[in-house]
Amino acid sequence: MSTISSSRLYGSIQLRRNRGLAGLYLVVAGFLILYAVLFPGILTIGGFSKFTQNWFPLALVTMAQALLMLNGGITLAIGPLVSLGAVIAATTMQGVLGVPGGIVAVALAGLSIGAVIGAIVTYLRLPAIIVTLAGSFIISGVALILLPRPGGFIPDWLSTVLAGHTPVAFLLLIVILALWKAFLATPLGLGIYAAGDNPVGAFRSGVPVERVKVAAFALSGLLAALTGLFVAAQTGSGDPVIGTPFTLNSIAAAVLGGVGFLGGKGTMRGAICGSLLLSVMINVMFFMGFPPVAQYVAQGLIIVGAVAVPELLNGWRARR
Repeated sequence: MSTISSSRLYGSIQLRRNRGLAGLYLVVAGFLILYAVLFPGILTIGGFSKFTQNWFPLALVTMAQALLMLNGGITLAIGPLVSLGAVIAATTMQGVLGVPGGIVAVALAGLSIGAVIGAIVTYLRLPAIIVTLAGSFIISGVALILLPRPGGFIPDWLSTVLAGHTPVAFLLLIVILALWKAFLATPLGLGIYAAGDNPVGAFRSGVPVERVKVAAFALSGLLAALTGLFVAAQTGSGDPVIGTPFTLNSIAAAVLGGVGFLGGKGTMRGAICGSLLLSVMINVMFFMGFPPVAQYVAQGLIIVGAVAVPELLNGWRARR
């Protein structure tokens, strides 16, 4: 295949993946402008830092969820894994392991739990939604056993570095996105998209579909557990139930970002943009004085609209 043909093929694939993202970017830009008008403090270093610190955990769990959705799966264990990561960080950093050992323990827990769940889903041919639902109960129980109530120890300097008055969270997100871009250039990264879009075709093309799926679950677990580490540094302690809201929010943000449930559709930058939209939307409604109940209703309506409008447009184009 010639270089020109390869470039055209790559361009067409990117165009299909990015279809509809322009509208999402415009909506996010509109909400950001409105947020800046309502809260001018976001334009300062301190305000921007606090905003990105609140957005960063949602962005990470959205990446964890989108990683599986791109591969044709889904997980309901995101929230419990966040809680477990926070608990492990808070219960290991004061001992002989210290901060480096605590970080390694959190990462290994996320990777191994994700890999086990992925192996069960893949090799036993069980529905991911059922396995991850059962896993969420087990993981939540382990977190409560390790730390029955909020507490533990997180060094003050770690909280200051990750959740202080500097935009470290934003810089970390840029690094993670750069690593994701590099990962997509590897056979494993390409295999995640291929196996999600057409598993049979990917298998016939030599993609180890089963190993790719297990790897996707392992990486998703790693991101979720590391989110827990950040949340623990942000709050200064471990909490065995702090990750509960992240499960549904990660799905909502990924869907807002154009990631499909059936695999192979969407991009990680779209998912990140969806998490930003959800985070900004919540802040805007807060500053506009929406009561909590109205905020939940508005979020639900916006998410339904984000899913329904593209489908209606696709149906309209098909009928033309």
